[in-house]
Amino acid sequence: MTRWSRRMLFGALAVLVPALGGGVGGLNAPTLEYHPAAFGGYATHEGTTIDNAFVLGSSTGVAVPRASVFFSVTSQDGDRLVSISAPDTAPLVRITGGAVNLPPGTPVDLTGPEPKVVLTGLSSPLMAGSTITMNFNFARVGTITMQVPVEPHAYEYATYSPPPSIPAPTPTKTPKARASASATP
Repeated sequence: MTRWSRRMLFGALAVLVPALGGGVGGLNAPTLEYHPAAFGGYATHEGTTIDNAFVLGSSTGVAVPRASVFFSVTSQDGDRLVSISAPDTAPLVRITGGAVNLPPGTPVDLTGPEPKVVLTGLSSPLMAGSTITMNFNFARVGTITMQVPVEPHAYEYATYSPPPSIPAPTPTKTPKARASASATP
């Protein structure tokens, strides 16, 4: 092979290799775009981040009175998750154990398989693929409002436990008033 043909071969390779590489390179390549690692919702406000938040919906599409919520939360400077609400979806959102302390820079997982956050009083089924509005109330940063996706209780979420049954409140017994007998002579 002559020197001229080697130069032509290397020149052709220099032109063809990028073209054969897929043609989607450059500054607008899809691989350069952000893609979440999971299906859940994400929100950040003043150093507090909620990661991979999702609601575990029914796999049957039938209305159930409760649904589980799973997520992880991190606060850069430390905070306290005081309460959660889901307006237009559930009249009550319970956090097992009450408010959650968030140490600085340490993720706190409120994830499965056992639910630590439960929506109660649902009147209609939560359909997989839909989203609900949830308000996460923190002591320091205030409220973070986000759209949280509903995932089916199937596939990769099949091993997650449904919300625990909440026992009916036991009625408290009130002492009966004693009739005072008055002695009549």
